[in-house]
Amino acid sequence: MWLLRGILVDFKEHGGGAVAHLVGQLATIQEVRGSIPSPGQIRLSLLLCVHPALNRAARTGTNSSSNNLPDVAPVTAVDTQWVEVTSKKAALKLEKLDTDLKSYKSNSIKESVRRGHDDLGDHYLDCGDLSNALKCYSRARDYCTSPKRVVNMCLNVIKVSVYLQNWSHVQSYVNKAEVTPESSDNNKEANQSISSRLKCAAGLADLATRKYKSAAKYFLQVNFDYCDFPELLSPSNVAVYGALCALATFDRKELQTNVISSSSFKQFLELEPQLRDIMSKFYDSKYASCLKLLSEIRDNLLLDMYVAPHVNTLYTQIRNRALCQYFSPYLSADMRKMAEAFNTTVGALEDELMQLILDGHIKARIDSHNKILYAKDADQRSTTFEKAILMGKDYQRRTKALILRSAVIKCQIHVKSPPREGLQGGEMSIAPASASSIVRN
Repeated sequence: MWLLRGILVDFKEHGGGAVAHLVGQLATIQEVRGSIPSPGQIRLSLLLCVHPALNRAARTGTNSSSNNLPDVAPVTAVDTQWVEVTSKKAALKLEKLDTDLKSYKSNSIKESVRRGHDDLGDHYLDCGDLSNALKCYSRARDYCTSPKRVVNMCLNVIKVSVYLQNWSHVQSYVNKAEVTPESSDNNKEANQSISSRLKCAAGLADLATRKYKSAAKYFLQVNFDYCDFPELLSPSNVAVYGALCALATFDRKELQTNVISSSSFKQFLELEPQLRDIMSKFYDSKYASCLKLLSEIRDNLLLDMYVAPHVNTLYTQIRNRALCQYFSPYLSADMRKMAEAFNTTVGALEDELMQLILDGHIKARIDSHNKILYAKDADQRSTTFEKAILMGKDYQRRTKALILRSAVIKCQIHVKSPPREGLQGGEMSIAPASASSIVRN
């Protein structure tokens, strides 16, 4: 989305009309994630891809009688002169940077070579060539002369890997940066800022790979005062991702300790008052109000490029956790009152409960005729006897193994390793004791 907004700015300046304006209005719903590069190379190739699509959309909208767009102006042609000038500038800058890098290598000055690779990687990133940018940033690793440079290299690789959605690469370089020893300048603020950036990147990687509980823990560890990673996400994003993942995976105790009572994460929640209300209502068991507020922010979440693919899964897990928590203190529950508490019908609630019972999340039985949910009455006496029997069998197995081992040692049955020079292929000889001394059961 951060890239789309930049493209639309150029498109409206060099070849767009009301359609571009409309798409731009939709894009502004998404919060700015970071600094958009200056107008130029990064938007060029994507601008050429977007223009035909907008042209087709404009023609379709003009010809369609069921058009919902307020005004659809014809999309003007791309400014080819601007395209050529921008392409030439990018080529000239690339040639200069490449020449400078070769000069640095001939002088064999590590710091200059590292800086040359970083400059070349920055240029490729501005041009939208993420693969070459990743290669340049990675090559700078061999020329890092201090822990600070190593961490900076890791952050550059992490940033490009997130753009490429290479999440295993992100996690790998987060681990490399974390094990890098801290620099000797003892700059606590810089170390805190780096740590917060790494936690944000690790949280995004776990969120993308559907490790929601791990992602929540990473986001909750981010320091609000040092949360500065505009290239990837904002403090508001940290609040949203951390809160949603925590609601979906944390139990009541974890939610109270790590989220609601957390002085650090409370500052993030202040940026999202609606999300703060959702957290408090969920913890207070006001599930109807909580789910209603969640449905109100759903459309905004679907515009978020990181969390959009996970909205349905997270919402389902949050609702299932709410159902489990609602029923946990009861031996039986009236499904009519339960449906009223969750703003749903009895039939739909029965289907949800049936699925939760089949998945093992709720140990209960459903009385479909009377619409009552009964908790399974676990026989503690039988359960205790079963555990005792299993423990006795395990003890018997271990005792037999010990008796056998003591008998083997007593009879001096052992395996001798042959000399390496005399024998080949790992040959072994066995020296058993006399048969009369072997204990038989």
